[in-house]
Amino acid sequence: MSHKPSVLFVCVHNAGRSQMAAGWLRHLAGDRVEVRSAGSAPADTVNPAAVQAMAEVGIDITDQRPKLLEVDAVEASDVVITMGCGDACPIFPGKRYEDWKLEDPAGQGIDAVRPIRDEIKNRIEKLLADLLPVSRP
Repeated sequence: MSHKPSVLFVCVHNAGRSQMAAGWLRHLAGDRVEVRSAGSAPADTVNPAAVQAMAEVGIDITDQRPKLLEVDAVEASDVVITMGCGDACPIFPGKRYEDWKLEDPAGQGIDAVRPIRDEIKNRIEKLLADLLPVSRP
């Protein structure tokens, strides 16, 4: 991609998995990737266990708020990553779609959320390697 790639993370409540994924991508990519997240039925607040799990690795997501998934966000994104939201995400030609099967952290304690956080990090690192390949001399 010759322009700055954009990624949209979508889950039902936009309170756990998608917020952690967006936090990891912002942290690891800096301003090299545009990051969005949304939910098909957004919660009122971000999951406190997700906030705590991310804080443990030095990533602050306390300023994030769950947002409703809108068609414009999908249209403006190069990559759309869904996390258990079923068919709620509109499909547009030319977009890259991935469905990440991840445990839902809703209602779970920090001990259950940490492995989800770590799995998301691994997936983000692979995504970044694909979106921003290192140029070799």
